Amino acid sequence: MGIARTWVFPILRILLVALVAAALIKLAFFPDRPADASPAIPTGTIVEPTTVAALGTITNDVVVSATVSADPALPMKATAAGTVNKIFIAQGANVNQGDVVFDVKVPIERDPADSVDAEGKPKPAIFRYEDVTAPATGILSSLSVISGQDITIGMTAGTVAPPTFSVSGSLEPAQQYRLLDRPTEATVTITGGPAAFACGNLRITTPLAGSTGGSTSDDTSATGGASTGGAGGSSTTATCTVPGEVTVFSGLAAEMTIAGGRAENVLVVPTTAVRGAAQSGTVWVMSADGATEERPVALGLTDGTQVQITQGLAEGDEILEFAPGAMAPANDGCTTYPDGSMYCEAALGG
Repeated sequence: MGIARTWVFPILRILLVALVAAALIKLAFFPDRPADASPAIPTGTIVEPTTVAALGTITNDVVVSATVSADPALPMKATAAGTVNKIFIAQGANVNQGDVVFDVKVPIERDPADSVDAEGKPKPAIFRYEDVTAPATGILSSLSVISGQDITIGMTAGTVAPPTFSVSGSLEPAQQYRLLDRPTEATVTITGGPAAFACGNLRITTPLAGSTGGSTSDDTSATGGASTGGAGGSSTTATCTVPGEVTVFSGLAAEMTIAGGRAENVLVVPTTAVRGAAQSGTVWVMSADGATEERPVALGLTDGTQVQITQGLAEGDEILEFAPGAMAPANDGCTTYPDGSMYCEAALGG
């Protein structure tokens, strides 16, 4: 053992160091490939990814985060000016549409020639009675008049809260392009509630420009896009009516799925390959010699990942997968750009 420690191990270490040094010298000064003729000129090439137009199926479902809410109470307005004569239904009672809640005693004006009797004494006043009825079926949630009170025509005398509920959620402006053909119902899933159900009477509404008090108007224009109200713009809301047989409660979270259409066996390409998202766009077609040609196309349905090409391309046409200026769809909070770089909000937010 003494000889090995004194001579053998040190010699082996020297040999290993010598071998490593020789290998480094070989890599540094004697490469296996010939030296570049002009090292200042780059020899690498950039190949842009391409894709092929192919037949597929597009299911255009717009999913909206929504909330269940009770339908607003309807005002009950006086139909004549006069004095409240008699109240027939108390506040908090159930009413049906058309039920008489109270009546109004309205004086009838006489002809001046008929206002006195034969002895010259004023004739007694005569009256008619106008009924004020419930505007809807529900609960008489408020009644703001009492017997003997003078009221004016059009005055709000109370409100009726209907026993119905609606589901509503905000639509992003870009989502409205996917709903140009307005559907009439949506599919709603209540968080922690019953199975998904059809929610009818679907309305897509946007506050009118300059409107106040939250008044809305059905935005049924296929070409007008999102309306705006005020200087900062307004959100568009999708609302549908919950069927009476479905039990829900105000404030529940829900997911509303609006079917914007389905197309089978149609020509589709990735949305990243098209500059433009609705009705018309542009793609870059690869030619046989590797050059690219900018070509306009007509667009149909989209599901956010793929888009239907209705005109401008044929099956098998090769196009750039990332059109100049187009962004790839977000993935887990990240956005991929045409050059391959990625921006992630989660990474910045911590």
